Amino acid sequence: MRRRLLTTMIGVLIAVGCLLGIPLSVVAWWWVADNAHQDLDNRLKIIADQLIRQEGADGRIPRDSVNRESFELLLPPNGRLTITYPDLEGTAQRLVVGADIGGSRLSESIGLGSAGMLTLSIPRDEVRDDQMTATGIVLLVVLASVIGGSVVAIVTAGRIVDPLTDLADRAATLGRADFRTEWKMYGIAELDRVSRALADANTAQALRIEREREIAGDASHQLRSRLTAIQLRLEELTLHEDPAVVTEAEAALDQVERLATELDELVEASRADEPAPHFIDVGEMLTTLVEDFRHAFDAQGRELTVEVDGAPQALTSQSGRLREAVSVLVDNALQHGRGMCRIDVSTLQAGDLVRITVADEGEGVADEISAHIFRRGFSAGKRPGAGRSGVGLSLARALIEADGGRLELTVRRPPVFAIVVPARYASGYGEDPDEQEDPGQDDSDTGITRDRVPHR
Repeated sequence: MRRRLLTTMIGVLIAVGCLLGIPLSVVAWWWVADNAHQDLDNRLKIIADQLIRQEGADGRIPRDSVNRESFELLLPPNGRLTITYPDLEGTAQRLVVGADIGGSRLSESIGLGSAGMLTLSIPRDEVRDDQMTATGIVLLVVLASVIGGSVVAIVTAGRIVDPLTDLADRAATLGRADFRTEWKMYGIAELDRVSRALADANTAQALRIEREREIAGDASHQLRSRLTAIQLRLEELTLHEDPAVVTEAEAALDQVERLATELDELVEASRADEPAPHFIDVGEMLTTLVEDFRHAFDAQGRELTVEVDGAPQALTSQSGRLREAVSVLVDNALQHGRGMCRIDVSTLQAGDLVRITVADEGEGVADEISAHIFRRGFSAGKRPGAGRSGVGLSLARALIEADGGRLELTVRRPPVFAIVVPARYASGYGEDPDEQEDPGQDDSDTGITRDRVPHR
């Protein structure tokens, strides 16, 4: 914006300078020439007046009465006066007073009737020098005006752009949920109004987030209490005599412990800044996820499979985000799909991205609702009374985008959902990522990709 303002203002100054400077230069050029003519004409009038006083009774000028020294005093510097007059015998006489002019000259003449004619000349080069000087002065004034206007334009652009840049930076901190920014006034009414509005929004957002964190803390406390009670009941069931009951109770305890861990991560994330990104083993995560859903698919006589190409590792700030997003897609396939549900994992762009697809053999997504399935609160409503809230896909997309990834519906019938997240690729399956990189090495040297995956 600064460059645009400066370009516009300086362009206007140059245009105005040309519109004024060129005509003024022409006027100065002709003004100097006109002054030279006027000066010659005035001097001729004085000389003519003296000559007329020296006329005889017959209207002629006696030759002996012409005083050369008096005429030289009336001549301009380097001027030349030519007097043509008839003597007493009627013969034309020519008297030259002043310096000799070798080159081009500027002349003025005046007739004296029967007394003769006067011609006064000066070198044209002297007039040309004066014209160049006057034109140069005009151009210098115009140039100085353009330079002064440019300085004013730079200062003005700074007064406008710098507050806007500062305001944009402060608005960016508001978008990052950093509410410690002090909002100041800039002395410009419009910018001050925007600053006050953002300050009010800053305060409102801070209060809202504080309330949400309090609610999240209260909810986590209540959930943790209930989970503890469930855990105690399940621990009692592990003492049952039936081995099948003990197996199911231990599996349920694992789920309760995992839920408690994820709940702690969510509460911690709501109270602290975004943690540093780290790598997770996608294959291991999906293997655990498949085991959690296998019994539900077996109950419907369906199959859930996962195929992992190599050992992809996804870059995430919270381990539970990717797992929760994939869980939403698998649960949708369980609730709304049919046949086999397949989870395929591959890498893109030489291992910089990980692609996870979830597909089933169901009817898919109708064309009229395909553009709305990721909207919060939207539900296809295929099963009355199912109690679907319509936040699953919206939540899944929000979780993936929080890590800089994308979640899209790539095929409508049969449905195929694709998740693409930043990642790296280890050449050998099961390799420890810590063995592949130096812990003290900078991220720029490890090939970590943190750019957001663009929309399809």
